[in-house]
Amino acid sequence: MGRILGLDVGSRTVGVAVSDQLGWTAQGVEIIPINEDEKEFGIDRMKELVAKYEPIGFVLGLPKNMNNTSGPRVDASRAYGELLKETFGLPIDFQDERLTTVEAERMLIEEADTSRKKRKKVIDKLAAGLILQNYLDRKGSLVK
Repeated sequence: MGRILGLDVGSRTVGVAVSDQLGWTAQGVEIIPINEDEKEFGIDRMKELVAKYEPIGFVLGLPKNMNNTSGPRVDASRAYGELLKETFGLPIDFQDERLTTVEAERMLIEEADTSRKKRKKVIDKLAAGLILQNYLDRKGSLVK
């Protein structure tokens, strides 16, 4: 199969996760600072990560509203996906990420008793891992 990079795209950060070679498990990698207002999207760092992990594609979280409608953050995620597609020529897919950040925060509170300050530093990376893992699980169930 090959590695996939999972991304949790926000207005100030992009959480990054990577799958294993077989596409079974996801692991959080890092958080890339971005600034949408200044058109700084962390592409230089993304180029380094693509060179390191040699992914076969990207999966981006799609932050739909709870009633399944799309808002401005969905548009921003789709635009970021297009930027990646143009830059790297790799396939882009999207994964519904409703409640992923809530799930990540709950995990950090319950399992690690992580302070609020520390949670802010890792939440996007963990959310990216959950987005990617949910995607891998969904794809795996389609193959079986």
